[in-house]
Amino acid sequence: MGKIKIKTLGDEEQEKKDSKKAQRKAEAKKAAEAAKKAAGEIVSEETESVSEKTEAKEEVKQEKKTKKDKFAKKKKSGRSKSYLAVATKVDKSKFYKLSDALTLLPALKISKFDETVELHINTIEAGISGSVTLPHGTGKTTKVEIVNVSVDPKHVDEVIKSVENGKIDFDILVATPDSMPKLAKIARFLGPKGLMPNPKNGTVTPKPEEVAKKFAGGQMNFKTEAKSPIMHLTVGKISFGDKKLSDNVKAAVAAVNSKKIKSATLKSTMSPGIKLDIASI
Repeated sequence: MGKIKIKTLGDEEQEKKDSKKAQRKAEAKKAAEAAKKAAGEIVSEETESVSEKTEAKEEVKQEKKTKKDKFAKKKKSGRSKSYLAVATKVDKSKFYKLSDALTLLPALKISKFDETVELHINTIEAGISGSVTLPHGTGKTTKVEIVNVSVDPKHVDEVIKSVENGKIDFDILVATPDSMPKLAKIARFLGPKGLMPNPKNGTVTPKPEEVAKKFAGGQMNFKTEAKSPIMHLTVGKISFGDKKLSDNVKAAVAAVNSKKIKSATLKSTMSPGIKLDIASI
């Protein structure tokens, strides 16, 4: 005979309890695994987001570096092929006589427009200033502004407002002495540009109309830079030719005083500089 298993009432109840307990454990385990999986996905998304941001930053950084490298390369090369070609015509170790420099200058022209001729002077000391009227002018129209508070106070206010708004449409400002207190408020704009009226350079005068005519006729002021003994003068145009340019350069050098000049360079707007033999001027 086979064995007969007899269950009691207590045993059935225990089995039900054990079954429910096992089911709860299974459900808890499943929930834990689901939570763990969800947490992993969130971490993954956050990691991907951080990674994307890092990559974006790297791309921006690389782009900036590329632009910087291109700018550095361009700055290093500096000059155009046309400039480099004519630069070989100038002996950098030589000091040219004025006549030779003026003969060479047109051969260094690389632009299509009538270039301005510039005289750059290094003086033996700072604080040198003065004025000169070039025999043949500069080739440039000089716009002179006059302010006279006793004659036209409204115009003075208009000039002040224009300057404060960043608009300076004059090359020289001539003022009467009684106008200077009003102009003081724009000194911070005009001073650094060398445009503030000053008794030393003749732009503060009781006869502004007479002075304005002189400036319009070719008279120009010159002075060394604030922090270094250097000055830059416009002495004409390439189209002036040797004779007129020679007269203008000689007048400029005489006004500055050749004994106060350490060195001088002649050039046009786009050309390389030609060192001048001061003794030949």
